[in-house]
Amino acid sequence: MNPADVLALAREKNVKVVDYRFVDLMGTWQHFSVPIGSLSVDTFDEGLGFDGSSVRGWKTIDQSDMLMIPDPTTAWVDPFYGEPTLVLNCNIQDCITREDYGRDPRNVARRGEAYLKSTGIADTAFFGPEAEFFLFDDVTYDSGTNFGHYMVDSREGHWNTGRDEGGGNLGYKLRPKAGYFPCPPSDQLQDIRTEMMLKMIECGLDVEAQHHEVATGGQSEIDLRFNSMLKMADDMTKYKYIVKNVARQGGMAATFMPKPLYGDNGSGMHCHFSLWTNEKNLFFGDLYAGLSQEALWAIGGILRHAPALLAFTNPTTNSYKRLVPGYEAPVNLAYSSRNRSAAIRIPTYSPSEKAKRFEFRCPDPTANPYLAFTALLMAGLDGIQNKINPGNPMDKNIYDLPPEVLKEIPSTPGSLGAALDALERDHEFLTRGDVFDADLIEAWIEYKRDNEVNEMALRPHPHEFALYFDI
Repeated sequence: MNPADVLALAREKNVKVVDYRFVDLMGTWQHFSVPIGSLSVDTFDEGLGFDGSSVRGWKTIDQSDMLMIPDPTTAWVDPFYGEPTLVLNCNIQDCITREDYGRDPRNVARRGEAYLKSTGIADTAFFGPEAEFFLFDDVTYDSGTNFGHYMVDSREGHWNTGRDEGGGNLGYKLRPKAGYFPCPPSDQLQDIRTEMMLKMIECGLDVEAQHHEVATGGQSEIDLRFNSMLKMADDMTKYKYIVKNVARQGGMAATFMPKPLYGDNGSGMHCHFSLWTNEKNLFFGDLYAGLSQEALWAIGGILRHAPALLAFTNPTTNSYKRLVPGYEAPVNLAYSSRNRSAAIRIPTYSPSEKAKRFEFRCPDPTANPYLAFTALLMAGLDGIQNKINPGNPMDKNIYDLPPEVLKEIPSTPGSLGAALDALERDHEFLTRGDVFDADLIEAWIEYKRDNEVNEMALRPHPHEFALYFDI
């Protein structure tokens, strides 16, 4: 779609408002709206000015003027606004030099795709993320000098089996870890997930399936068909927007927090990954699990750089309450065919060349998709460029291994702080081809440490009162 096509779409849909959107450093969509009459072909070249100093992690106030440059290929009509509204994703430029801004996550993904082509290794990186989320009926939280609390509730939460529900408690509550695939009435969220799925299709997303996930209390998953890296990052941003807005319209709240419930499964975002060149799958071959040598080297790169990668793929303090040894979370940095206890799994559903890929199981949906997908790409390319051996596959249940064997398997960082430390030590592979600006990496580490790691370290936790108050 070109600028003229966008204007034609606006006329066809009787659009009255244009909504310009971009993602901040953390991956949250930001926007402002203007009357449709101000949109012209020239807008796509000239851009629109805004205050970059008001965006977290971006410019200082003395360098605040920036430009949004709309991307005509991203145009769609938002179904949640009262008036017909056209949405355009934007790339960010410096208003004086007209250079792409280094801290704009969408620019990072664009540079990543350009770098991939420049290497001659492949021309397209495909990603297929599986984002999980929770749907709650009630959410309260607060934090202050002398208090801190949260409480979430769900109509299907196992903790509500004894609740007085007015007209009668019918008892259909999902047991912990028993939410995978039961039919209604145990699955009470089928209709709202279907509404989300259909709304996604209406908005141009290619949906493969929707289902309940393992945890009680509303854990859900909707899967998108794989797409090229930048498009999939755009799609995931739209995906989260649709999930949250459909939930709100249905009187519920959606959260992509990895671990909102204690004692049950957390939400991940397993990322399926493959490289293609001239419409041929570079990862298809005759080695382990039907992979090529390039695929095994890419696995080697991701496993080697995994501690640093997690600073982008698992970017919150809450992320590491999901990545805990001894549970189903993929904390062991190994690879395997079919084995979901390994950090990297090679699916075996189909022997087809088109289906051959591997999945990195560590990420969660709090990740900024533009940064997370590009970081994974760069680690995989480093593995291919340097022929990094991934070692032997781990075709066993890792959690059943004896301690003396398990201790030889590297594991993921135990906290966001540890992942940031790893990123600080190991980021040269990200800056090749100027894909990740060193300034962005420094800003990411500084923001995460100051605003999340240190802030959490300073606050008493409610459970600490249960542990220590009477000592």
